[in-house]
This record gives sequence, structure tokens and C-alpha cells, in this order.
Amino acid sequence: MSPSILKEYREVPLILEAQDKLTQAQLKALISGFAAFVTRTIVVYPRKKISICRDPADNMLLECCFESGAEVLLSSDRDLLDIKVLPFHLKILTPRKFLELRRK
Repeated sequence: MSPSILKEYREVPLILEAQDKLTQAQLKALISGFAAFVTRTIVVYPRKKISICRDPADNMLLECCFESGAEVLLSSDRDLLDIKVLPFHLKILTPRKFLELRRK
């Protein structure tokens, strides 16, 4: 987890609630879930800028993976899944593919 990702996790639910895409109850449940998740994570501070993804906002995920030495990034985002070559070792998998591989 990086500060940029934490910031997005904090801001996006508030935006969705302001756009009436989340109810107040859904917002509270989401914030509660994020709080429980975040208390079990390690915050890393990416030192290397990465500009690979066609959606520049997704590069923060790659930077976090690089800095933390992650082996796998789970995502359903096509902008990330379509990346074929990375300058570091990282598998980008859908949650479904990850579960399929775990069952083998």
C-alpha cells in the first residue's frame, strides 16, 4: 500500500457518495472495511516513477508493487491486464485466474 493508493481509497468513496452512487450506509460499510484492511497493511513509499500503463493513474499500483517486491497484482482493469512487458518481475492476474492457479 502506498500513500497515493490510500489517498484514492479515501477520496473515491466520497465522490461516489456525492454522486448518489453510494448510500450513506454503503459508504460507512466501505469505510469500515477499508479501515480494517489498512490496519493490516504495510505502507511503502515508492521511489521510482513508472510510466507504463496506458491509464496513467494506474501507474501508482505498479510503483507500489515494484517498491514492495510484490510478485502478483490482482486486478480486473484491462489497462493493467493488457501490459505485456514490465521492467521488473510481476504477474498481473485477474482474481479468477489467481484462484484457478491456486487450485492447481
